[in-house]
Amino acid sequence: MSVLVVGTTALDSIKTPYSENPRLLGGSASHAAVAASFFSPVSIVGVVGSDFPEDYIKLYQNHGIDLTGLERREGQTFFWEGEYEVNMNNRQTLETVLGVIEDWLPEIPSSLREKQYVLLANCEPKLQRHILNQTQNSRFVIADTMDLWLNIARDELMALLKEIDCLVLNDSEARQLTEIDNVVVAVKKIHELGPKYVIVKKGEHGSILSTPKGLFIAPAFPITELTDPTGAGDSFVGGLIGYLASAGGEIEDHFRRAIIHGSVTASFCCQGFGLNATTQTTREAIDARVTELEALVRF
Repeated sequence: MSVLVVGTTALDSIKTPYSENPRLLGGSASHAAVAASFFSPVSIVGVVGSDFPEDYIKLYQNHGIDLTGLERREGQTFFWEGEYEVNMNNRQTLETVLGVIEDWLPEIPSSLREKQYVLLANCEPKLQRHILNQTQNSRFVIADTMDLWLNIARDELMALLKEIDCLVLNDSEARQLTEIDNVVVAVKKIHELGPKYVIVKKGEHGSILSTPKGLFIAPAFPITELTDPTGAGDSFVGGLIGYLASAGGEIEDHFRRAIIHGSVTASFCCQGFGLNATTQTTREAIDARVTELEALVRF
């Protein structure tokens, strides 16, 4: 099964206390699509400007990503510049330029509209709904979101929740969405809003999956050196849906293992700037870390 990934394609300039890297390939769709490509064929829907480097197009192609839905427009590619503090849990946005994404409402090519696994990567809920309304016969739809949309586009997000199978958000966003401090209680409220599955990300502490059959507490893969966490959440959900698509069968039968594969894929993302480390890894390296993580948590 193949995966359709829709979201932002960006150029990121990232600063940490130890290094500075300008105009890296970034965006939610980029990180998610590369992560998913280790497990399943992937098609990406996004938009880039006339300043988008040709080398990044080749990087997508090296991972077998179908670019039929990648639109190129005159103008500037969506740009984000951020700076991380020493502990990497806190960052400051220095500059954001929407560029060609500001008024982008894509029309999905007909060849992509019947993809069975759809990832609405983190972007404006109005855009996520616009894309979802063009898909047909989707088997499983995941949407990722963030606190910004809860602040400025809550009504659109609430409408989206009724139309998707799975929502991904972090623990503070779960509290913000439900106004419930206890995350375990909060996910029950989120189910009432629509999604059959809910994943709450907890960063270095892993994630929580809630399904009709109960909870699964998933660990993060422990890494000793954190270089850049940008895109880790997108890599997590990309690896997750890529694995689900490769497994086939009943979603519930493979969801736990899919989350572990997503967690491990995200660990590679954190060990390089932007997509540098993710694009250098292999499926064999991912599988080796999955085996290692299984040994760490088995009792």
